[in-house]
Amino acid sequence: VQLQASGGGLVQAGGSLSLSCAASGRTFGSLSMAWFRQAPGKAREFVAARFRVSNTYYADSVKGRFTISSDKSKNTVYLQMNSLMPDDTAVYYCAADNSLILGNIRSASAYDYWGQGTQVTVSS
Repeated sequence: VQLQASGGGLVQAGGSLSLSCAASGRTFGSLSMAWFRQAPGKAREFVAARFRVSNTYYADSVKGRFTISSDKSKNTVYLQMNSLMPDDTAVYYCAADNSLILGNIRSASAYDYWGQGTQVTVSS
């Protein structure tokens, strides 16, 4: 599985950004896909995930502001980020796995495939 992430950038606090992650090389519907982020000096943290076909999960810090969605026809998963805050500043990574169990959905080590990161910077 190859993952190609895009869509990062610089935005003011309160603004919005949308990230995309295109998957290739494996049946999209069998994949669980997620977004993680890593700020300087911090560990990589879970942001949101689509578990297998459609169930979605969010970190408490982004619930109500971020939405993960997918377009099966394009083998792409999206992360719509609204009401962005400076604390959302990080490199965002998409991840995928075809044998993920639900209990591991928030664990970065459970994902076999990773895209390159995309920088999101939120200015105050």
